[in-house]
Amino acid sequence: MGRAFEYRRAAKEKRWDKMSKIFPRLGKTITIAAKAGGPDPDTNSALRTAIMNAKAQNMPKANIDAAIKRSFGKDAESFDEINYEGKGPHGVLVFVECATDNNTRTVANVKSYFNKSGGSLSPTGSLEFMFSRKAVFEFEKPAGMDIEELELELIDGGLEEIEEHEGAFYAYADFTSFGALASAFEKLGINVTNASLKRYANNAVEFTEDQMVDIEKLIDKLEDDDDVQAVYTNIA
Repeated sequence: MGRAFEYRRAAKEKRWDKMSKIFPRLGKTITIAAKAGGPDPDTNSALRTAIMNAKAQNMPKANIDAAIKRSFGKDAESFDEINYEGKGPHGVLVFVECATDNNTRTVANVKSYFNKSGGSLSPTGSLEFMFSRKAVFEFEKPAGMDIEELELELIDGGLEEIEEHEGAFYAYADFTSFGALASAFEKLGINVTNASLKRYANNAVEFTEDQMVDIEKLIDKLEDDDDVQAVYTNIA
């Protein structure tokens, strides 16, 4: 499923500059979740997950509280979640998820990044079928429980598979099972360190090192934009 980027997350976060890029992105996710389901994480599972992910990235409590407050009151911020799809240099497929308070600005910026890289935006929905959307949970395996036993415990929550990489465990399910699988982890008392919805290419493609230089330039431009939440490609 082209999960190389999942395991390169640390490198991506370093490139984004944790303080200046990661926290604002996490803050937007918290604000959106709070606005949609209310400011109480006990009754809003999406907000609870967003806060958990923020804490996993050492986001200060003050920042988290401020992001929640921005979801209501006279100074409430409103973000539209919008996706852009396109082809970058050397035919790489790129799916861009954004959260913005100014659609005109965002589409103009994203379009310019593609154009300057020799690529172009595609009609909305044209690449949707090229990617599978998955619920992804990074978790700590309970002591004394083997993976096969855990899989049986989680299968009713929609679990598709569990993978281990360098000591970290990842559980995958269809995106529609996000809430059910999150609840299954909670019931088992398993510590989830990160939970999110991600897109994986159905047919990943190998690119040469020279081609990757051009492709990475586009990815860097997109990830540096404050309105961009996530970038997915069909790179193997």
